[in-house]
Amino acid sequence: MLSIGGATFQNYTLTSTEDAGEVGAYLWNNFLGGQSSLRPLGDAVLDGIDFVIEGGQYHYWDDLAKNLSSYNNQSKKVYLTAAPQCPFPDTCLGTALSTGLFDYVWVQFYNNHQCEYNNGNVTGLRDYWGIWISNIHANMIFLGLPAAINASNSGFIPPANLTSEVLPVVKNSTKYGGVMLWSRYWDKLTNYSSFIKSYV
Repeated sequence: MLSIGGATFQNYTLTSTEDAGEVGAYLWNNFLGGQSSLRPLGDAVLDGIDFVIEGGQYHYWDDLAKNLSSYNNQSKKVYLTAAPQCPFPDTCLGTALSTGLFDYVWVQFYNNHQCEYNNGNVTGLRDYWGIWISNIHANMIFLGLPAAINASNSGFIPPANLTSEVLPVVKNSTKYGGVMLWSRYWDKLTNYSSFIKSYV
């Protein structure tokens, strides 16, 4: 997957439906199943695009999703994934996610006090997990968490609390895909490495 967007340099934006179409064509030809003399990764063909839109203007991301999905009738399926914030609907990706075109959604249940695990209180996370599961049409939805205290401003869940208090709440859904940890680098600073091997 190629992630686009991010939490830094938040002045990126799409200016129109036509602009979204041009970006979609660029991504298809340079990273996915299309052809271009400029392909940065050479002959490598990626599986899809991951929307990590956390800034800039929030218009036309739904048009980009539709454009990328239009290439599915060619030689290769384009997988679409997204990493929205846990408040619902996500400010930047809400319209795009409402298209129902995304295969996997890893919701960031951190850095947002109203919908994250907080000092033993699972209520906010449970309630918003239910909202996401009920309102987003995707093959799987993942519980996105920081892999260490220093990986986010808030929302870290110690592995023991995750397995005993949180996973029993979220695993009941048929859309539950697993746990997404941000990021693999940070798990070196905690005991999440063993958790990943045992539970995910």
